[in-house]
Amino acid sequence: MKDKILFVSLGCDKNLVDSERMLGLLAEKGFAFTDDEDEADIVVVNTCCFINDAKQESIDTLLEMAELRKSGRIRALAAAGCLAQRYREEIQKEIPEVDLIIGTTAIQEIAGSLQEFLDSGCKKNHYRDLNEKPLADTKRINTTGGHYAYLKIAEGCDKHCTYCIIPKVRGTYRSVPMESLLKEAEGLAADGVKELILVAQESTLYGTDLYGEKRLSELLRKLCRIEGLHWVRILYCYPEEIDDELIRVMKEEPKICHYLDLPIQHADDAILKKMGRRTDREQITAIIGRLRAQIPDICIRTTLITGFPGETIEAHENLLAFVDEMEFDRLGVFPYSQEEDTPAALMPGQISEEVKEERRDQIMELQQEIAFDAALSMKGRIVDAMIEGRVADEDVYVARTYKDAPNVDGFLFINTKRELMTGDFVKCRITGANEYDLIGELEDESA
Repeated sequence: MKDKILFVSLGCDKNLVDSERMLGLLAEKGFAFTDDEDEADIVVVNTCCFINDAKQESIDTLLEMAELRKSGRIRALAAAGCLAQRYREEIQKEIPEVDLIIGTTAIQEIAGSLQEFLDSGCKKNHYRDLNEKPLADTKRINTTGGHYAYLKIAEGCDKHCTYCIIPKVRGTYRSVPMESLLKEAEGLAADGVKELILVAQESTLYGTDLYGEKRLSELLRKLCRIEGLHWVRILYCYPEEIDDELIRVMKEEPKICHYLDLPIQHADDAILKKMGRRTDREQITAIIGRLRAQIPDICIRTTLITGFPGETIEAHENLLAFVDEMEFDRLGVFPYSQEEDTPAALMPGQISEEVKEERRDQIMELQQEIAFDAALSMKGRIVDAMIEGRVADEDVYVARTYKDAPNVDGFLFINTKRELMTGDFVKCRITGANEYDLIGELEDESA
């Protein structure tokens, strides 16, 4: 048997898909895997550098694994992903224990280059053109438990928001051909996946580069025809790209979760303009209004940035007022991260970390009230829920509703003595709430 690999995947769900592809490529070459650091012969770290916290986590992980390499406890250390793409020279200089560096568009090189290093000790770094076609039609190893999976429908981004480094580490927007996506989705469903979660840097633009027009709606309809899939969920939809056809498909296709991730980042027009965003407050309000009018039970998630350069007290208060007015179902807030090589990093009016975090906390306190009230308002409703697991030593199962994307939203806790399996779908009556999470019981067991 070949050496055992400890594979560490950091960052977003899009990076996780890359990790799963690399795991598949390594498995085809006969490599085995372990979660135990003490059993590992090789470590691969798929890194992230989107914001400072993610960058620091990647650096710290590489340094920790470099100590294993230095001590001789492992035979090889590889760095892949965004940090490896962006800071290849710094990694080579500052962490010489890293034996291989794999760029974001060269992940297909992982197995061959790793074997070559083990055979010859020859260090090589692999990079390809950032506009290389997205990797598709390769076997993946699903790491999410088997009942849900991410489907990355495009790579890169053309939006060029002034705070974002993604175009420089992931390239321009490139859609994966529809036939490849359908084949991949069919394979995932055949392996037991019941929830398919569409991801990209910008999902709503899918197809524009390949077909000359948006094809997300067509893709969704075809995915809904795949036997075995129960839910199809869409993440990362820019508000300006939401059109009537997408709303129509969400209404008409019962498999599509009435859930939309709509990152708006801010609601003050001056800050939105500085960010390079393509909507203003009035347009965002109108889009949300259309969604709620057409799909009354839609769950809208958004993300915001506090402390962007030049954000005045008035701009922050405008954002607070907007959050209060919109009553988002789900919301995440991030203090602005000053990323080198981005236009925003050089803008005047940089704000202290203390103020950024204080403003984030104010928004989250407001959102907490909104979310808690929304959770309580669910009492008495009957919903479909996917079982995620069981609470140890208790007759309580952890589940998700259509309003809950994995790893970012809340849970539904179901009290029952019945034996349920992860991935099962059940009908549940909501009986209460505990902050962000719901409490319920199986419909046919409710009084």
